[in-house]
Amino acid sequence: MRKMLSYACLIGLVLLMAAPVSAQISAGPGGVNFDEAGKINPASKDFHTNDGVLTIAYVTHTAGNGFFNPCYVGATTAAQAFTAMGLPVNILRLGPPDAADNIPATIAIINQVLTDPKLDALAITTPQVGAYEDIINKAFELGIPVATFNSFDPTIPFRSQISHTGQSSSAAAIGGEGIVKCLLDKGVDKGVVIMPNSTTLGNVEVNERVQYAAKAIREGLEKAGVTGITVDDGQGIGVDVRPTTADATQDIINLIESTPDIVGLFGPNGAITPAVGNAVRSTATKDQICSYGFDLGPAQLDLISTGDLDGALGQQPYLQGFWPVAQLILQIDRGVSAGNLDTLAEVVTQENLARFQEIVKTRFTN
Repeated sequence: MRKMLSYACLIGLVLLMAAPVSAQISAGPGGVNFDEAGKINPASKDFHTNDGVLTIAYVTHTAGNGFFNPCYVGATTAAQAFTAMGLPVNILRLGPPDAADNIPATIAIINQVLTDPKLDALAITTPQVGAYEDIINKAFELGIPVATFNSFDPTIPFRSQISHTGQSSSAAAIGGEGIVKCLLDKGVDKGVVIMPNSTTLGNVEVNERVQYAAKAIREGLEKAGVTGITVDDGQGIGVDVRPTTADATQDIINLIESTPDIVGLFGPNGAITPAVGNAVRSTATKDQICSYGFDLGPAQLDLISTGDLDGALGQQPYLQGFWPVAQLILQIDRGVSAGNLDTLAEVVTQENLARFQEIVKTRFTN
C-alpha cells in the first residue's frame, strides 16, 4: 500500500511539472480583449496639431553636462517604443550647451519652442523655483500637456495635473551616511566636514540635498558617539563656490588649504562633485578626506577609481528621460492622469565600479 501511494505521488508530481503553471488570460470580465485594448488609439497621432505625429519637446537646463545624455536616450527609447506600436512620436531634444546650469537660456528655449505650431507636448526641468509660471500658463492655454523631470518646483500652476519624474532630494542622506561610515572606518574623531555648493544659482533641489546630507552626517556622528567632528554647511545650503567645475575646483582647493582639520567634503550636483574629487586629487588628501557627491559622469567614475572620490549617487537619469515622455503619451492616448516617479538613488563606490561601468558602457542608463 505504501509503495502504491509513492507511485501515485510520483505520477502526480510528473503531471504537475508537465502542466503549465497557469493558463494564459486573453480576455477579462465583460468581454475585454486585452490584445485589442492594448492597441494605440488611431486618433492619438492627430492630437492638438492634427499632423499625424506627436511632437514632444524635451528640454534640460544643461545639455553640455553628460548627466543628461541618458535622459535624452531614455526619452528617445520611449518615443521609439510608441512609434513601433503605431503612434509616430518625434522628440525634440533641447537645452543650452553649457556644462553648468543655465536657467535663463533654458527658459528662452522653452518660450521659443512654445511658438512651434507642431508642438504637442512639453517635458521640462524646473530648477529655479518660481520661474515657470508664465510658461506653464501659456502651455495650458494652448492645450499642451506638460511633464517635469529632474528638478521639482512645487509652486508651478496646475502642479497636481503635471507629472514629475526625479530623485527626491532626501536621497542625499545616503551620501551623508557614506561619509560617516568612511570617517568611522578611518577612526577619525575630530575635524570638519565642508559642504560646498553654488548657492547663487538658486537651485532649490540642490540646496535641499545639502540639508539632507548635512543632517544625515550630524545624526550619524551623534549616534556613533563622535562629538569632535562638525559640519560646515554655510547658512544651511552650503559653503558658496563658483558654479563651473573648473572654478569650483580652485575654490575647494582653497577651502582645503585654509582648513587644516578638514576631514570630509560633499558635492551636491554634477558640477561640484567632480570639483570635490579634483581638489582632493590636487592636494593629495584622499587619505585625510572622506568625499561623496552626486551624479555618475566620466569624471566622477575616474575619481572613484583612484580613490580621490569615495562614492557618488546616481539619479537613474535614464528613467528621467523615459518616463516623462511615456507619461505624456499615455495622457494623450489613454487619458491617464499625471503620475509621479521617484527614481531613488544608485550608489557607486570602488566596490561596484567595474560592474556599473560595464552596464553604462552599452545601455546608457547613467
